[in-house]
Amino acid sequence: MVVLKKIFPLLAEEIAKAEDVDGKLTIEAASSGLPTLAVAGVYVHSKRDPEREAQRLVDAAFANGQADEIPALVLGFGLGYTATALADRFQAKPLIVVEKRVDILKKALEVRDLTALLSRPHVVFVLDSEGVTGALSLFKSSPHTPPLVFSNRPLTGHDSEWYAAVEDKIRTWVSRTNINRATQKRFGERWVRNLSANLEASKDIPGITKLEGLLAKSNIPVFLAAAGPSLDDAAPILRDIYSRCLVVAVDTSLRFLLARGIEPDFLLSVDPQYWNFRHLDRQKASKTRLVAESAVYPSVLRGAFGGIFLCSSFFPLGRFIEDRTESKGTLGAGGSVATSAWDFARFLGAKTAWLSGLDLSFPELKTHFHGALFEEKSHAESGRFVPAETWNFRALRDGHPFLAKSMGGGEVLTDKRLSIYAAWFESRFSQFPEIRNYSFSLNGLAIKGIEAASVEEFMALPERRLEIDNILSKSYSAMEKDFFHEETAKLRDEKYKTAFASLLNGLDDVKNLSEDAAEYAKTAAIKHKMGHLKDTDRENTLKKLDNANKSIAESAVKEVTAFLFPDTEGWEEEIAAGTPEALARHLEFLSRFHNALWQAAKNNLRVLSKVKF
Repeated sequence: MVVLKKIFPLLAEEIAKAEDVDGKLTIEAASSGLPTLAVAGVYVHSKRDPEREAQRLVDAAFANGQADEIPALVLGFGLGYTATALADRFQAKPLIVVEKRVDILKKALEVRDLTALLSRPHVVFVLDSEGVTGALSLFKSSPHTPPLVFSNRPLTGHDSEWYAAVEDKIRTWVSRTNINRATQKRFGERWVRNLSANLEASKDIPGITKLEGLLAKSNIPVFLAAAGPSLDDAAPILRDIYSRCLVVAVDTSLRFLLARGIEPDFLLSVDPQYWNFRHLDRQKASKTRLVAESAVYPSVLRGAFGGIFLCSSFFPLGRFIEDRTESKGTLGAGGSVATSAWDFARFLGAKTAWLSGLDLSFPELKTHFHGALFEEKSHAESGRFVPAETWNFRALRDGHPFLAKSMGGGEVLTDKRLSIYAAWFESRFSQFPEIRNYSFSLNGLAIKGIEAASVEEFMALPERRLEIDNILSKSYSAMEKDFFHEETAKLRDEKYKTAFASLLNGLDDVKNLSEDAAEYAKTAAIKHKMGHLKDTDRENTLKKLDNANKSIAESAVKEVTAFLFPDTEGWEEEIAAGTPEALARHLEFLSRFHNALWQAAKNNLRVLSKVKF
């Protein structure tokens, strides 16, 4: 308990209060002499050797290997044998322990010495089924290797409904990483072209770091205008909203606000696709400051706005340049511009956010506010055999829809994609509980962390527009004097040129290394197949390939190159089907791998060759 109080003081408080409420926890000695646990007569661990049982479980799970940084989850801690086996074998792997019953944790601390487990880095205890998403967000995720889940079935079966909710949140988290990877695969080259066209923006446009904490001392609320159907409900009081709140809008809601005479204070645009630019096309908002990510469609940065700020790039190419010129300020990326918009409000230091259009569902089977670009497009392209209603039906159908709880307590139609965004919001809300979030609408998806509030409650807020404009004006003036000062601009320009040269040189090195390595592996594979690969040739080839791999792994541009690298899933099985011998399979895989890496580096260089100074 001493270690627990020092490292996990809040958990220690909960454990200290815990009691075996039903009197059904039994500790016995296993045949090995170690303690084992039974709950209501059902053994949670082996009666013979619980430690060896846990080691075999971990060995079987990791037979095919897994990256150290990918977390493992233990559902049902018991006496902690599985968790300690994981911690002993994988010192760097993040470990998330999910346990409903605090009395079991208390019993484990009483009968076992868990000092080493509690003292290791990257271990998290989750006692609330809602907290697993927040815990997962602390660590790296990968669509290729989802987190391993070790479920103690006697324990999880005892509280099946609670653990079923946990497993559902884990599946949602895994789905999100898979969707992100699929999107990258489809649009990766488009994003790189956008970034290349916008690279100079990293030195010519200030970052949102100039705005960090802007509202921290003022207690001014933020109004966030997303683009869901409930945004229509805010139309009658938009001017009242504008007079009381700093207004942050997503790009898809700009037309709605401008049509009603409101220019938002800030506009978020982070999606690189052309159709997101169309939401801003020919729109004029001279009082609005655009907040963009550097991979947006290039025309976005040429829009008629009062000014532009950049957030840190979500992509390796953008980050490479920014890391060597100027940090822009990081916003959360949950897959939707609304997630970044809320995180921007948090970044500004807002303590209260009024949300409209953040339905994450289809109330009354509507997809967006009335008059949204999507709606206008469906009407413009409708015909006799494909009317606008067909477009709406497809939008509802194609996301795998299902019914879920609404803010008002009833049910509302949502889909898999929107539920993933909801999980992101719930995770961020739990990380920043000091921010109060209110919604005018009861028709949207119920999201933990958003409270329902009436228009009357909002109208009771004082008018703050003069104060808001004064704060913004002073901030912009100070920023322009600093950021656009001649000497400061000159220094950034020098850093940018150095960074860009380093990028090109690094990519060229990777291209040459991977081209040579692919040729080594291919030649050796052919010789081996013909029986002409001597032992000395084999050793020399493998040494050259190892050296190439090491050099590429240490390259500063490895993440930039890897962004356009294809998915290797299925390669090993495909190669094994036609190449039974181990060395031949290894050489074939390396030949493919380095050829793909060469192609990725070459594609990056081809796009970057069009960048002009």
